[in-house]
Parts: sequence; structure tokens; C-alpha cells
Amino acid sequence: MKPGDNALLAADADGPAAPARARGAAPIAQPRPPMLIIESAGRWSGLDLRGLWAHRDLLYFLIWRDVKVRYKQTALGIAWAVLQPLLTMLIFTAIFGRLAGVPSDGEPYAIFVYAGLLPWNFFNQAVTTSSNSLVGNAALITKVYFPRLVIPGAAVGAGLVDFAIAAVIMFAMMFYYGVAPGAGMLMLVPLMALTTLFAAGVGMWMSALNVKYRDVRYALPFILQIWMYVTPIIYPVSFIPARWRWVLELNPLCGIIQAFRAAVFGHAFDWRGLALAALITTVVLVYAALDFRRMEREFADII
Repeated sequence: MKPGDNALLAADADGPAAPARARGAAPIAQPRPPMLIIESAGRWSGLDLRGLWAHRDLLYFLIWRDVKVRYKQTALGIAWAVLQPLLTMLIFTAIFGRLAGVPSDGEPYAIFVYAGLLPWNFFNQAVTTSSNSLVGNAALITKVYFPRLVIPGAAVGAGLVDFAIAAVIMFAMMFYYGVAPGAGMLMLVPLMALTTLFAAGVGMWMSALNVKYRDVRYALPFILQIWMYVTPIIYPVSFIPARWRWVLELNPLCGIIQAFRAAVFGHAFDWRGLALAALITTVVLVYAALDFRRMEREFADII
């Protein structure tokens, strides 16, 4: 055996990496485990639409959970979605339509007021439930990470189920009063989408404020009650003096409800009022979402 054979045998025993180490090569770097770093967003950060889309399954689950919990252990169940606007319509028709003689632009007062109650009841319910949604899900917020906008969004989405059920009564009333549906009925879909966006904007803003100021829970029902009477639900816009109608136009629900009735009765749409309602809705939605994201950093600490 030659003198160099001992080195070759040692290299063969150590494996193929031994010659590399003998030549002074750097060791092969081992892969590092993946790491997820969660950082707090800036005070006026973006809406994180990618995160919302990634958690869309959670949104669907929370919507379905809210629908089931709302009517759990009730004798009438989901029939309450029909009874609430129906009984309210009967009371309004008897008091304002018959006794007070409030005009209805020549249309049957019952269906006139029901067409206004449909979007209003949805808005009222969506804002009320979404304003309390963060406080009601405190355990979920403090233990699991996900975009917090999902919670008030699910509360608004659950209200769409009640709206769809209550809308069946409106079509039955149209048949009873002989109101033939026209092409304008197609506008009900974008009108409901606009109502949903406005309710989402107000609801998420109130939900964020309710985390920090619990007075919102007590003040909001009173504000919504006043809001109903300054919205043309039990009366037409023509009932208000012309010099004060600009005040109603600042209320997006005014243009939306007018458009709802125009779609039901086949009247011409007030595109100016509807455009103003869409503009105000956009401003409210964007501001509420950004303000929600700003306050989101403190939710887990103060909720």
C-alpha cells in the first residue's frame, strides 16, 4: 500500500462530502422553517382587500351562523322576517293612511309604505346588529387573527336573508293590488346593492366606535328611530315643502327608497337623487372602512 492510499480510504469512508471539506468548501446551508410575522397596520392603512378575499369562507360561515342564531329556539322561526314588516305596514296603513290621510302619490298606501319599509328594515337591522358585532365576538377577536371587517360584514350579509324573504310579500301585494311588474323591477338588484353598501359603511363605523365608546349601544336605537321619520317611508317626498326637500336629499335612503317605489310602480327614476345617494354612500363607505382599520389596532386591548 502506498502512503497516499490511507487518505483515499479515509475519504471513501467519510463519503462524497469529505473531499469537499478537504478543499475548504463552505457547508451546505440548511433550509429555514417558514416564518409568519403579523405586524400592526398604520393608522390610515389600506383596506387589505386581499386579506378579506382570503377569508371569504369565514365570512360565509359567520353569515350562516348569525342567521341560525337569530331564530334559534323561536316558536315562529324565520317567519319573523315576514311578520315584522307586514305588521308595521298594517299599523302605518291604519294610522297614517286611513286616519291621518297621508298621501301616497296616487298609489295604494299599503304597498306604497311596504316598498319603503323593505329597504329601511334591512338598513335598520343591519346597522343595529353590526354595531354590536365586535363586542359580541370579543372572545374570537382576542384569540384568532383574521380581518376584523369580516365580523360587521357578516352581520350585514345576514340581513339580506330576511330581506329576500320579506320581498316575497311585496310581490304578493303587487298581484293583489293589480300592480303589474315592469322593466324597472330590474333596478331592484342594484338598489339593494347600494343599500347594502350604505348599511355596511354605517354599521362598521358604529361597530368600531362601540368598542371604544359603549354609549353607542344606547344612542344608536334613538338615532335610528329619528332617522326613520326623516326618511320618506310613511309619506312621499312631495309631502315636504319644496324649500326643505334638499335636506332629505342629504339622506341617501331618501333617493334609494324613491327609486324602490319607482321600480315597483313603474314610475320614472329620479337619477339626480339616486346619483347623490350613490356619491354619499361611497364617501361614507370609504371613510368608515379606513377609520375602522385605524381603530382596529386597539380592538384586542380594549374590547
